[in-house]
Amino acid sequence: MRRADRLFLIIHALRGRRTALQARQLAQTLGVSLRTVYRDVADLQLSGVPIEGEAGVGYVLRKGSDIPPLMFNADELEALVVGTRFVRAFAGVRLAESAKTALLKIEAVLPPDLRERAARTRIFAPVWRDQHQSEFAAMIDRLHAAIVANHVLRLDYRDESGRSSAREIEPLCLSFWGGAWTLGAWCRLRQDFRNFRPDRIDVCESTGEVCAESAERNLTSYLRAVGGSMIDHS
Repeated sequence: MRRADRLFLIIHALRGRRTALQARQLAQTLGVSLRTVYRDVADLQLSGVPIEGEAGVGYVLRKGSDIPPLMFNADELEALVVGTRFVRAFAGVRLAESAKTALLKIEAVLPPDLRERAARTRIFAPVWRDQHQSEFAAMIDRLHAAIVANHVLRLDYRDESGRSSAREIEPLCLSFWGGAWTLGAWCRLRQDFRNFRPDRIDVCESTGEVCAESAERNLTSYLRAVGGSMIDHS
C-alpha cells in the first residue's frame, strides 16, 4: 500500500470517533507494522493534522477539529496542485514548506481517483536552489514576516541604474510577476507609495518599530494608488 493511501486511511479511520483507536488496530487494518503506524501518525501530526494520543494509548482527532470531506472536482484539485508547486518553486522557504504540508493534508482525505489525478498532473515548477536562490528565498521570507508583523524596515536599495539609497519603509504586500517579485510599501523618504525589487535590496533590517495603522498608508490606499500598474517608481 502506498504511503499516501495509508495516511488517507488513518485519517478516515479516526474521523467521527469518540474513543481512541489503538495503533494495533490500525496496523491490522492497514496490514503494516506498529512502527509504520507510529511513524505515519507522527508525520501527520507534524504536518498539522490534529491527532491526539500516543503509542500504547491510542489516537483520536482533537475534539471540535474533525476534518470535513473535501468536495473538489478534478480541475479544482489540479489547480491546487499546480499552485502548490509554484509556491514551492518561487516563494520563500516558510511558504514553500507550508504549501507542501497543505497538499499532504488535502491528498490524505481525497478519494483514490482524485489522488491519482493529482499525481498525474503534468504542469511542473521545478525547485532549484543554488546559493543565490536560497538567499533570495530567505529575503522573501524576511519581507513577508515584516508585512505580517507590520514592522518598519531599513533598506539599502539599488535602483535600475545601480544608484544606492537608504530607505525606511512600511511594507504592505509582495507581488509575483512570473519572473520577478516586487515589494509594495510606503516609503518615508519619498513620502509616497513605492515598489521595490527584492533582488535590488542589498541590506534589509528591522528598525524595531511597528507601523501605526493609517488609512492614508494602508494596503487599500496602496492598491488604489497603483491602480493595477505596479511598476517601480523608486
